[in-house]
Formats: sequence, C-alpha cells, structure tokens
Amino acid sequence: MCVRFGLSYPASIMDATRTRAEQEARRRLAVQKVLAGRTSADVADFLGVHVETVRKWVRAHRAGGDDALAATPHPGRTPFLTDDQERRVLGWLARKPSEFGFPTDLWTARRVAELIRQKFGVAYHPNYLREWLTRRGYSPQKPVRRARERNPEAIARWVREDWVRIQKKRPTGVPTSC
Repeated sequence: MCVRFGLSYPASIMDATRTRAEQEARRRLAVQKVLAGRTSADVADFLGVHVETVRKWVRAHRAGGDDALAATPHPGRTPFLTDDQERRVLGWLARKPSEFGFPTDLWTARRVAELIRQKFGVAYHPNYLREWLTRRGYSPQKPVRRARERNPEAIARWVREDWVRIQKKRPTGVPTSC
C-alpha cells in the first residue's frame, strides 16, 4: 500500500506495469484529486506522470464524463493460448521429449509446435514458436555430442604426457638475418 495525500492506495496503482483496469483507476484517481482541489503538478508528481498528462485526463473528463476515462479494449489479436496453456507448454520443456513419444531427447521448435497442435488444436509455425520461446527465456540448445567410448582418464593422461611432448616449442637462440 502507498500512502500519499493522507490516503492509502494499492501499490499496483503506483507501479510501472499496470493492467488496463489499473490504468483506468489511475486516471480516475488523478481526476478525482484535481477536482478535490489538488494541483495538476502535485497529482502528476504523486502518480509519476507528466503534468500535461494529468491536464489531458481532466479535459477528457470534463468533455466526456467518466466514460472518457474508461480503459480501451486490448488492441490486436487475442492470444491463441491461455495463460494456463502457456504454463503447461513451458512445463513440458522441463520433461524429456521422449516422454511425449519423440525418438530423441532434443526439444525443437517443430516438436513443441506439434505438441501444441495435438494437445490444444492450435497451429504455430516453428519459426514463430522459436521467437515465442525466446521471449519466455528459452534459447535453442543442442546436446553436446560425445562418443560412447570416451575415456576421461585416457584423455587426461594424453594431455598430461603426449600433448606436452608434441606441443610446438619456442625457438631458442638468436634470430637469423638475411
């Protein structure tokens, strides 16, 4: 809770990231304070916005009433997946792809797109899905290829004994002139 002007307000009204409903509540609060006698500068300082923004909100309220401060609908297309479905998709990535019937344990955007299509009936292009996963903190990964016959002790011995022997040595002596 934030306390200013002798009143307490939810912290969400003061935060930098807000929902549309919180933005609307913020505009209504600003107009309410200005109409109650506060200066636009005080209200702007309190809300962390420019003075002219508060004045614009007050002008809109005077011209159109409370409806002028209403939140506008979200522009753009509605997301294909709900928040719950997104969480489920990201949860799949914590498991092995072989648990979902894939032959190897390598997640690819194409495999994730196929699973989303199977489970939710939503078709994503793998190129878009790569971008979608990157925005959520997932980056393309490939497992390191290692031979099954790899012997770490033999490698360490080779580096310690043979590599030192065959490594190029610095020339000793005086450089020759032409």
